[in-house]
Amino acid sequence: MKSNSLIILSPAFPGNESEEQSPWLPAQQSLLRCLNANFPHLQITIIAFKFPLDKREYSWFGNRVIPLGGGLVKGWRNVHIWYRAFRVLRKLKKSGNITGIISFWCNECCLAGSYFSRWHNVKHLCWICGQDAKKENKFVRLIKPKSKELVAMSDFLMEEFSKNHFIRPKYLIPDGIETTLFPVQQQERDIAILGAGNLVPLKRYNIFIEVVTAITNKHPLIKVVLCGGGSEERALEKQAVDAGLQNTVMFTGLIPHKTVLSYMQRAKVFLHTSEYEGFGNVCIEALYAGAHVISFTRPMNRDIPHWHTVSAKEEMISKAMEILENEQTNYTSILPFDMNDSAKKFIEILTSGKD
Repeated sequence: MKSNSLIILSPAFPGNESEEQSPWLPAQQSLLRCLNANFPHLQITIIAFKFPLDKREYSWFGNRVIPLGGGLVKGWRNVHIWYRAFRVLRKLKKSGNITGIISFWCNECCLAGSYFSRWHNVKHLCWICGQDAKKENKFVRLIKPKSKELVAMSDFLMEEFSKNHFIRPKYLIPDGIETTLFPVQQQERDIAILGAGNLVPLKRYNIFIEVVTAITNKHPLIKVVLCGGGSEERALEKQAVDAGLQNTVMFTGLIPHKTVLSYMQRAKVFLHTSEYEGFGNVCIEALYAGAHVISFTRPMNRDIPHWHTVSAKEEMISKAMEILENEQTNYTSILPFDMNDSAKKFIEILTSGKD
């Protein structure tokens, strides 16, 4: 790069260093830490559009964070936030500090990053991370992004974005594991089934409870843990009680990311019941922790060891039973992708003279 500066545009960011291990945006946090580790002289500024609400600037492990405080306001009511983002970017450009911009999700962050990059001849990359690849994403028509500025997190998202918006992302940079986050010590695999994520309708954790119910009919003494919080938490707790699982399923609520990783190292099977997933950061974390993953989604075209894709609830039950009942099941750690490689790829694209 001609100068040691990079701008990250994100909907949100941890409000302080003590929130480093918060369970939200884990992939984005990992990418930032790996950028710091691999490019220590690169000065990074994060512009957070919605959260924190407090608009005072702060430092996050040496990275400058500028919050815009947009909150949960949606649509055109956010125009003043977009305008403020342009003002901040313009100010940074005047100081000669921008040589690359990375936007998280193809939304208002990409809107600001894409147009600013065109007007000021700055390289911009948008990391397509999940639901932004859906047809319902109206920002794509507003942004009109070029293929060369789009980076898909998975093969699935590359195909989905191309199918829905008729623009094929030029680059693929997968979600990756930040291996230094995992505890070193080996733990007993005393948790038969684990789930982790936002307890919201999209993730369909009601199916998680139904799968566990079916398995406990044959294995009533297994231990099950569900990590996370959200709008469906109380309904899921009631569903578990109604199924007689109050002594089987432990609901942890919101807990630090590091604690979730320690649960993964104790788990045999990780169930991911989401109906749509860009990649599934929790899935590759569970694989690295040694658990077998069973999901309805398949992020990459190639097979990933110990990641089992199923098409129906009954198949998920059958696969989980097969893994749990087989004394020869191997719980070896699997590292599908390393986030250090992903960080290096982003910088390689931004510093390349080619489009």
